[in-house]
Amino acid sequence: MSFESPLPHDFPFDPAYGYDLDALLRVPAPPEPDDFADFWRGLYAAARATPPDLTLRPSGDGGSDDVDVFDVEFTSLGGARIGGWLTRPRRGPVERGVVVGHGYGHREQPDLNLPIPRSAAIFPCARGFSRSRSPQFPDNAAEHVVHGIGSRETYAHGGSAADLLWSAASALVEAVPEAAARLDYMGGSFGGGIGALALPWDDRIARAHLAVPSFGNHPLRLTLSCVGSGESVRGYHREHPEVADVLRYFDAATAARHARVPVHVAAALFDPAVPPPGQFAVYNALGGPKELFVLTAGHFDYPAAEEENRRLREELVRFFAD
Repeated sequence: MSFESPLPHDFPFDPAYGYDLDALLRVPAPPEPDDFADFWRGLYAAARATPPDLTLRPSGDGGSDDVDVFDVEFTSLGGARIGGWLTRPRRGPVERGVVVGHGYGHREQPDLNLPIPRSAAIFPCARGFSRSRSPQFPDNAAEHVVHGIGSRETYAHGGSAADLLWSAASALVEAVPEAAARLDYMGGSFGGGIGALALPWDDRIARAHLAVPSFGNHPLRLTLSCVGSGESVRGYHREHPEVADVLRYFDAATAARHARVPVHVAAALFDPAVPPPGQFAVYNALGGPKELFVLTAGHFDYPAAEEENRRLREELVRFFAD
């Protein structure tokens, strides 16, 4: 492939990785382990069997004229206590619920301007991060992405799937029962990849949006330099090549094959943190109705970003209204 990178940059590698859009749309998901679905169904069942033990109180982070904000805490897989925020309309009925994942870093506040009106939303922080800090889990992406990676039973991403979707959804419905009428999911980067891993097993979720999703096609990702969490995984793999067997169970593209609900994906042609071939592998593998919004870049500033984000929001308003 000889595709020229679409943006000037100073990285020592090509954040487009030589792929044009046609090539990206042909990136497959890797073969899956025979017990892949059984493994994930088991994690989901364990998460659903864990009582949320919910606490909820008005937040000191304030809100807006239209939205009330609450501090929320609940119990997730393995007994981890997960903190975050919950929002609901200040006036009018709640007609649906939204679970909102986050990137591989520290979520510091909720989004008060979601593209889904009349919704209650929960903004969980995955174990180790922000309001879910714990001595048991690292609070930075480079360490978190390899925490417990020696075994599929201990890898942090299994618990993160519960934190950002399954247990968070249960906590939202317990706090705001009306939200159960329709539950959706939104997540980007880390939250996009974890969302793809978690989505197929939870039949409460009606639709999902995944932005620049991570963790797609690990065998390919292990060959691609980046400045994101994937570089830590590459380094660990060089010292422990056997970890490739564990990564087979945490491949977002493999999981996407099992998704059946409508999913909207925003994937980038250029991304130094999450290699675009992995992002498109997730989109390409989706097993149900799907829509694609092509971004010029992810995790990188560029002149058209504001306009593209405006158009993306318009698409999401329409997508979630269907």
